[in-house]
Amino acid sequence: MSTPAARVLVADDDRAVRTALHVNLSKAGYDVTLVSSGEQALESLRGSAYDVLLTDVMMPGMGGMALLTEVRTHWPDVRVVVMTGFGSVRDAVSAMKAGAADYIIKPIERDELLLLLERALQTRAMQRELQQLRKEVEQRYGFSEMIGISPAMREVYEEVTAVADSSALVLIQGETGTGKELIAHAIHYRSRRASAPLVAVNCGALPENLLETELFGHERGAFTGAVRQHQGKFEQADGGTLFLDEIGEMPAAVQVRLLRVLEGGIVTRVGGEHTVKVDVRVIAATNRDLWKEVQTGGFRADLYYRLNVFAIRLPRLADRKDDIPLLVEHFAKKFAVRHTRPVPTVSAGAMKALQGHSWPGNVRELEHFMERLVLLSNGGEITSVRLPESPHAPAHPGAGSALPGLGAVGPGGLPVALEDFERALIAEALREAGGVQARAARRLGISRSNLNYRIGRLGLTLQDIRFGVEGRQSR
Repeated sequence: MSTPAARVLVADDDRAVRTALHVNLSKAGYDVTLVSSGEQALESLRGSAYDVLLTDVMMPGMGGMALLTEVRTHWPDVRVVVMTGFGSVRDAVSAMKAGAADYIIKPIERDELLLLLERALQTRAMQRELQQLRKEVEQRYGFSEMIGISPAMREVYEEVTAVADSSALVLIQGETGTGKELIAHAIHYRSRRASAPLVAVNCGALPENLLETELFGHERGAFTGAVRQHQGKFEQADGGTLFLDEIGEMPAAVQVRLLRVLEGGIVTRVGGEHTVKVDVRVIAATNRDLWKEVQTGGFRADLYYRLNVFAIRLPRLADRKDDIPLLVEHFAKKFAVRHTRPVPTVSAGAMKALQGHSWPGNVRELEHFMERLVLLSNGGEITSVRLPESPHAPAHPGAGSALPGLGAVGPGGLPVALEDFERALIAEALREAGGVQARAARRLGISRSNLNYRIGRLGLTLQDIRFGVEGRQSR
């Protein structure tokens, strides 16, 4: 069965131009419809489906730019190619910014037009294929927030499906930015505990004493400042799921208490004698190699074996580059909605560049990069990208300095230097406050919730707070 011819709608008020286009495009195998105004083009679009709209900029009544806006709003799947006179290149640039797929300058060369239409149709076909593949993945696995069709991701979906509706402990392993928290959410919301709480704790964001009371709770008077009884995260998650993020950062003393709870399902609050029975499923995540941590004494072997009942390892983005077009499409739509911008398209060349990048920050890095592209593109086609530089270790200040100075501005430039400064400043405030976040927040002049957010965003760990950010490389 032969493939139906691509349908092209031509809008131009010049009869001679319309006739020439009809002859050339029909000979090339296209199904061509001719109209003489923007209003007639809209009528045709309402009544029939088209693959490409080829429109002149200057027409009586509704011009090409107004028509482009209508098509982008109501028929976003139709690729729009703008025709303009030699002296109106500025109109063509404006059309590209408004979302046109391409433009061509009159007088039109036949071969150039055919090449341009072929490119527009290839891009449209790729977008449709990606949409269909994503739809199939969502229908099969039901993971609306997890994007990917590569063999590595299909294996992850199958593992999640297999373990979700059980009570087994799960250990999610993967580099920073690979989506460990999304997997934890998928497991919880596909389980029988979906209607119960999902409670998350970042084990690397709190000093030992605060993490202990955060997990297990404390009784009134257990320590200075404990003016009332506090239920820990285990009690808060009773009947549901507790997600322990960055489990590899957990101090040894807390590891011991955690093991007891996992083995007996019983919590004893700090400073208390009575036990509380809890029914909690634990999902842990780490970007570290826990087995190596066990061998070097940084993590308890018995806790490792207890947690490693069902391990899921997430692939790096560099190992699933076939998923990048899907991720790009997803993030482009997400940030266009968030920032009230038109959804940009990405040319084949730009997509090839995105797929060729190493993305050391994985999906999270690509997500942040796409937000920037959406803001810069203004809804047009993204034809080239300036890829992020490879990360470099920042220079460290001299002895006795807790904060990076001007000499610390390395290859990453000002954004990296400012982030290093913020990380060191917060770590210093927490050390001086004895790890008490409320006290550190007051010193910094921000709210405790704001401080909590910054700790998570900057990836501050217990070791950073103890030894200082400058001590990272010495550990």
